[in-house]
Amino acid sequence: MTEVFIYDHVRTPRGRGKKDGALHEVPSVRLAAKTLEAIRDRNGLDTSHVDDIIMGCVDPVMDAGAVIPKAAAFEAGYSTRAPGMQISRFCSSGLDAVNLAAGKIAAGSDDIVIAGGVESMSRVGMGMSGGSWYMDPSVNFPAFFMPQGVSADLIATKYGFSRDDVDAYAVESQRRAASAWDAGYFKNSVIPVKDQNGLTILDRDEHMRPTTDMQSLASLNPSFQMPGEMGGFEAVGIQAHPEIERINYVHHAGNSSGIVDGAAAVLVGSKAGGEAMNLKPRARIRHFANIGSDPALMLTGPVDVTEKLLARSGMKISDIDLFELNEAFAAVVLRYMQAFEIGHDRINVNGGAIAMGHPLGATGAMILGTVLDELERRDLNTALVTLCIGAGMGTATIIERV
Repeated sequence: MTEVFIYDHVRTPRGRGKKDGALHEVPSVRLAAKTLEAIRDRNGLDTSHVDDIIMGCVDPVMDAGAVIPKAAAFEAGYSTRAPGMQISRFCSSGLDAVNLAAGKIAAGSDDIVIAGGVESMSRVGMGMSGGSWYMDPSVNFPAFFMPQGVSADLIATKYGFSRDDVDAYAVESQRRAASAWDAGYFKNSVIPVKDQNGLTILDRDEHMRPTTDMQSLASLNPSFQMPGEMGGFEAVGIQAHPEIERINYVHHAGNSSGIVDGAAAVLVGSKAGGEAMNLKPRARIRHFANIGSDPALMLTGPVDVTEKLLARSGMKISDIDLFELNEAFAAVVLRYMQAFEIGHDRINVNGGAIAMGHPLGATGAMILGTVLDELERRDLNTALVTLCIGAGMGTATIIERV
């Protein structure tokens, strides 16, 4: 199989996913186009030789619909020879786009692919594309359907994480993200979003709250107790896991991922494709995998897919220098650390989605880039990137510096 290399990556800042957020007036296609423009201009790409553009988008409707990567390529001024494709595997879509690109390159069908994702959650609300998982009893009964926050609280209850545990994790995420921004760790990969007059709209993640402390989080009420108790979803969780007598509700807006707008792009290619464009590889994609997991716990997929990936790759946890796991909810990361006995000094070392936000279709590509930058900064070699996924799934990728 052909080796697959990462040549570059960029992302936009994450804007608050509300109508008063800085990126609300920027259509999804324009956010995606900004990343395509940056990847092209930074690397001097001849876009007529881009074999595909693959982007994750979880709710591809309204201005995010109609094969948004192809639309973004038009707006970015790419050659009409560059095709586009959008995919969705819920929260892992951006990483799955990179993995799909890697598979096409490894198979020898493509040489240069731009992969990533986009989500404008202030413009296209979460779940607006609908779906039977939410609404069809013939599907959501066997899937033990419940809101993800209730599943996160089920995880916290089953594995013994208290309100103090999840709040302390959230405080540290905010601290790490602010410290990374202040130290300039993101400056080479975050591209400012500018208006048509060239004026900067946003150049820094907008969702962060670096003054967050345990006292301020303690004032927040659990967000998922009402749907759990009044909506009947706690009964669903207990039906799936009868060893639990009742759910301890510990998650709220302060220790869960933020709703934001953003886009990301990763330049992936073969050795021959890179050489033809005078590109220098930064890392190789060694292995990737997907898995289905417990649908009621739902968000423990990263544990299951990591076990699968390590087994298939012949690697051990000790072979991985850094881990990047999307902070969908604090208990998701705490359970992963518990399962593999990973110290917090090796995972999400620059904070995560609790502090900076989770633009659903883009996050996987964003955190892949984040950990690659950190490997280079620390002069380390290997990283594992993973995300939990709605309906009980997991995606993971191992990269290695060149």
